[in-house]
Amino acid sequence: MATERLDRIRVARTALDLLNDVGLEGLTLRAIAKELDVKAPALYWHFKDKQALLDEMATEMLRRMTADILEFDPAADWRETFAAAMRGLREHLLRYRDGAKVYSGTHFTDTSYAVPMEAHLRRLADAGFTPQAAARAWLTGYSYTIGYVIEEQSMGPDPATGAEGYDLAARAERLADHPLAAGAGEEIFRGRDAGFEKGLAVVVAGVEAVLLRG
Repeated sequence: MATERLDRIRVARTALDLLNDVGLEGLTLRAIAKELDVKAPALYWHFKDKQALLDEMATEMLRRMTADILEFDPAADWRETFAAAMRGLREHLLRYRDGAKVYSGTHFTDTSYAVPMEAHLRRLADAGFTPQAAARAWLTGYSYTIGYVIEEQSMGPDPATGAEGYDLAARAERLADHPLAAGAGEEIFRGRDAGFEKGLAVVVAGVEAVLLRG
């Protein structure tokens, strides 16, 4: 492998593959270099630090999801296309261990985000949102989705052992004096697909009520 050309995209793709094995905490430049069969200093020609690598990894994730996010019927209701885009974002983030943590708070290294963002903002604008309201609507759905997946991946089954992240029976026992908090565990930590859909419906309804009609 060392004879192949080493560039930023190849390193990022290798890092994404390794991420599923070691998680974000175990993802080091040294581990990636070993996977690439090069010395760690070789990676510093391309990335000054781990954050720079995460930026490129997030950009590569976006490149991979762009086609799916763009696949929508322009004639469909804006609520449908908005929700479908957020489902697509979640689906792609879940393909990687700690994917949402890698993706959040990063700076994209190219303008891959511009085409899907422009398309969805235009869809909202055509539905009657002002440019400012369309931007706020997109950010609201985007932030909800990333935040949901961060929690989902943090509290979900351990990828290494398959063990559930939360023992709800033990949690309920600890919270015996707080029955509402104890009972909330089932809603919060189980049925994540259904939970995401419920929250997404709240976001869409709120976006319509506050940003479109407000």
